Amino acid sequence: MAMKIHHLTVEDAIRSLNSRPEGLSTREAARRHTEFGPNRVEHVRREPLALRFLKEFTHFFALILWLAAALAFVAERLQAGQGMAMLGWAILGVILINGVFSFWQEYRAEQALAALENLLPHQVKVMRGGTVKELPSAELVPGDILILQEGDNIPADCRLTEAFGVRVNNATVTGESLPKARDAHPSAADDLLYAKNILLAGTSLVSGEARAVVFATGMHTEFGKIAHLTQTAGEALSPLQREIARLSRLVAALATLLGVVFFVAGQFIGLTFWESLIFAIGIIVANVPEGLLPTVTLALAMATQRMAKRNALVRHLPAVETLGSATVICTDKTGTLTQNRMAVKEVFLAGRFSNAGELAPDESSRAFCETALLCHNLQITENSELLGDPMEIALVRMARQMLPASPVYPKVDEVPFDTDRKRLSTLNQTPGGRVLHTKGALETVLPLCTQVRIDGETLTLDAELRARFIAAQETLAGKGLRVLAFASRAVAEHEAKGSLESGLILLGLAGLEDPPRPEVADAIRKCFDAGIRVIMVTGDHPHTALAIAREIGLIRSDTPVVINGEELRRMSGIQLQLALGAPEIIFARVGADQKLHIVTALKRKGEIVAVTGDGVNDAPALKHADIGIAMGISGTDVARESADIVLLDDNFASIVAAVEEGRAVYENIRKFLTYILTSNIPEIVPYLAFVLFKIPLPLTIIQILAVDLGTDMLPALGLGTEKPHPGMMQRPPRARHERLLNWPLVVRAYLFLGVVEAAAAMAAFFYVLHTTGWYYGQPLASADPLYLQATTATLSAIIVMQVMNVFLCRSGTESVFTAGLLGNRLILWGVATEIALILLIDYTPWGNLLFGTAPIGLNVWLFVIPFAFAMLALEEVRKWLARKTILEP
Repeated sequence: MAMKIHHLTVEDAIRSLNSRPEGLSTREAARRHTEFGPNRVEHVRREPLALRFLKEFTHFFALILWLAAALAFVAERLQAGQGMAMLGWAILGVILINGVFSFWQEYRAEQALAALENLLPHQVKVMRGGTVKELPSAELVPGDILILQEGDNIPADCRLTEAFGVRVNNATVTGESLPKARDAHPSAADDLLYAKNILLAGTSLVSGEARAVVFATGMHTEFGKIAHLTQTAGEALSPLQREIARLSRLVAALATLLGVVFFVAGQFIGLTFWESLIFAIGIIVANVPEGLLPTVTLALAMATQRMAKRNALVRHLPAVETLGSATVICTDKTGTLTQNRMAVKEVFLAGRFSNAGELAPDESSRAFCETALLCHNLQITENSELLGDPMEIALVRMARQMLPASPVYPKVDEVPFDTDRKRLSTLNQTPGGRVLHTKGALETVLPLCTQVRIDGETLTLDAELRARFIAAQETLAGKGLRVLAFASRAVAEHEAKGSLESGLILLGLAGLEDPPRPEVADAIRKCFDAGIRVIMVTGDHPHTALAIAREIGLIRSDTPVVINGEELRRMSGIQLQLALGAPEIIFARVGADQKLHIVTALKRKGEIVAVTGDGVNDAPALKHADIGIAMGISGTDVARESADIVLLDDNFASIVAAVEEGRAVYENIRKFLTYILTSNIPEIVPYLAFVLFKIPLPLTIIQILAVDLGTDMLPALGLGTEKPHPGMMQRPPRARHERLLNWPLVVRAYLFLGVVEAAAAMAAFFYVLHTTGWYYGQPLASADPLYLQATTATLSAIIVMQVMNVFLCRSGTESVFTAGLLGNRLILWGVATEIALILLIDYTPWGNLLFGTAPIGLNVWLFVIPFAFAMLALEEVRKWLARKTILEP
């Protein structure tokens, strides 16, 4: 019965809920509260805090690190004194720090959102047993009789039983920007959302007074159903999460393969089983870039801090990069592209169109503005603040600008607005007598008029003039404006109220709009330049949606595709996918489930979809999309909890800045991935040389740890904070199938930069041995000073090469000299720290003891440094060839 309650008369509606006009008894209300539960929309379901914390330690890359730590402890058990236990503890520390940091970032973002929560009114007026009581909204039950007045939020779904000038703002549930009139008469509408006698939970009464019978509470309301739809929408991994998982599998496979190969090779050349196993474990550990995940996390976290300064609060770290890869943005209109406030844009006076701000101060405009100023039901505070219907507020503001000395004439009577009359009339007492002011839809005002005011003259309203006003209305409506007609006349002192609205003088027409945000047009243009498609998905009227789309540059052609909710409902999934291939498309009058349907179809087309919104109706799509962007000020908390990013200033233009940051993050991850992976080759080659050529091991596992978790970390993080490239937003989004670890990156890191670094490292090792008279085949004990110096030279050479490498990795194609050496302060601090660490490792007793090193002479440094400049020269040649290839057709 609840689904059809809007079809019933007032008496039948109340009777169907076993209620009475004087309300439920206290006992019956208590019984129903037990049966139906509290009137509360549950928050989006969240996993327990402890489980979410544990998940930070059980994703695939973390499991690889757990395995690496376990292998290190096994190796220490098999052969103590090799530093493997220290490596194991260090890896465990990396897992712990990274997990805690990731969890803390997301938890802190959620706490910031908690301050924005304000779902439903806390106190409501209810008829209980024939008396009015003020109760917490949570105690409402089906059958309660609500008493509502202007400014109240609607606490539950209810059917009007009495309505006086009621207008309701449904934007948070249906997405409609304009307040809608409501009355108590039975409705023939099929859809409950658009029935004229229904008030929905989560909406607000902008004008009028009403009584209504509650028929749905809590999760049974339309508001609650949308929240439930949000909860059941599954969460998908972000593109970055998928890439990190893929990278983790590749790293695990490569490390395991090399470990097995080394084990077999060790057995083949005569090493004992345990020696072969230990070196295999060493190879596996050397190939796991332990610093990658914390560096990725820190880079994302630092990007979130930069985005927060640009009014974008990131709730989930991977969302930073995901937004950068977005190919489509599905955006709501009301409050997102527009300001969610009405304004008079254009008027038709004296037979001419004028912009609202350019009215000439003549007799016609003064009469028009006086009616706009006086014909309303607004509340005016002591400091002249206007409270009530946004449309009436907009008209009064326009009139105040035109009439600086705004007359204030008392209202002595009114003929109230209702949905059948579609007009409001007020009778005001002026010094010259009583004047009736009327405003409303032209089709209801025009038949009441016999004259028209043009250029200060009052003329007979003939058929030709009537036709001109009708054509003017169609012109304004074609621009997506809400059109109101204004009329007035002097009224005799004792004239009957039933005859007041007759013989009126038509004054003019006003076209109102919810104006677009001034910065949105530029943001849309930047999205187009960046190859990002923007699709408007709104609950508003198609004409309004199309007009706003043209105004902000979202629609440029004469033949866009406009699909309304009814058409969308009749489409199959395949038909919708085909329709989405249109160059320009707008969806209007769509519901929450339909918005979700659109997002699903776009994802099936292979798009990476970002969705913006602020209402409860947006929440399911926000959660299902690759990236959900909610409004922080005007948005409901259901929308905010469902989103990945919250715009603290409700500014669509902030999305462009966030996209730029997201794209920079992906590029920066590639930069420090190149940097980190490069050092793997000079870490592996010493083991290859040891096994194949039976030389002393040039680099110990603890020294590998010094590079991976020590010297490489800060410079890599510096690469993660590189600013977006100036041309970043002129490129199309990267393809969905494009990999983080692709062949050009692998070839550059492993087969070019890594090989040069390995050559320098091995050259430094043999340089120290050669200058001290060592010969091939001569055994060296692990504590031999010569051996310690030789391994120190290998380690120091890797660090020197990585100092140069961090500057080379700032760009894959730009010259170091073009990009500059001083543009990134964190890289400079990282390099300074890197140099300080290697000096401490090489020249302090505790550094020597901890890392198995010994001081080396200046001659070793002078031998190594030319290799760094040789790598610079070779990389500059490669970049020159790369630029030449890109520029050639």
